[in-house]
Amino acid sequence: MTLAHQGKIQVGRHQLDTPVGPVGFTLHDQYRVSVDNVPCYRHRQQVPLALPDYGLVHGDIAWGGNWFFLIADHGQRLEISEADSLSNYCTLVREQLKAQQITGKDGAEIDHIELFAPPSDPALADSKNFVLCPGMVYDRSPCGTGTSAKIACLHADGKLALNQVWRQESIIGSVFEGSLGLGDKGELVPSITGSAYITAEGILRFDSADPFKAGIVNGGCQ
Repeated sequence: MTLAHQGKIQVGRHQLDTPVGPVGFTLHDQYRVSVDNVPCYRHRQQVPLALPDYGLVHGDIAWGGNWFFLIADHGQRLEISEADSLSNYCTLVREQLKAQQITGKDGAEIDHIELFAPPSDPALADSKNFVLCPGMVYDRSPCGTGTSAKIACLHADGKLALNQVWRQESIIGSVFEGSLGLGDKGELVPSITGSAYITAEGILRFDSADPFKAGIVNGGCQ
C-alpha cells in the first residue's frame, strides 16, 4: 500500500491510491484538477473491421486504462440526440470485434468503443467523441481513459508532441485537456485536466450490530 493524501485536500500536487495503482493529481482550484493516468500506448493501427449493413471501417487499438477501438471513418452523427443509435452502432462494433477475433494485447477483450468527429467549435476543442462503455452505458464526459488512448495514437502518428495539449469534447459538449509526458522507463504517461462540481454529500454510518460494518477481506469479515 502506498501513502496517499486523505481528508481535506489543498490546492497543489497530491497522490491517490486507485485500483490500478497510485496516481498523481494536481488540484488547480475548487473545480479544476489534472490527473496522471496509467501509461498509455497504441497496440495496432487502422485495423479493418467489417460491419454488417455498414461495410468496412478502420480503428486503432489502444490502451489508456481500458482497451479501446477508436474509429474516425464511422459515418455517424455525433450528437446527444443520437445517443441510442450511436450506442447500438458501437455495440455492433464490439460484437464484431469479438466475432472476428480482434483483441488487445495478449488476447484482451476490447470493451470500449470510441467514435470521433470534428468539434462543435474548433476554438474550444480539437475533436469530439462518443464513448460506449460496457453494459450499453455511454460516457457523458470526454472519457479520461479514452482521451489517454486517443493522444497515444496521435503521438504515434507524429501529430501530438510531448507536453502538447489536446482538447477533447464529449457528446454533451464538456471538454478535457490531455497531454503526454515520459515516465521513468520512457513510457507515455497521460495527464487529463477537467472540471467537476459537487452534486451530493453522503454520510457513512457503522452500526455496532452490523457484522459486516468493517467490510470484507479475502472472503471474510474484518
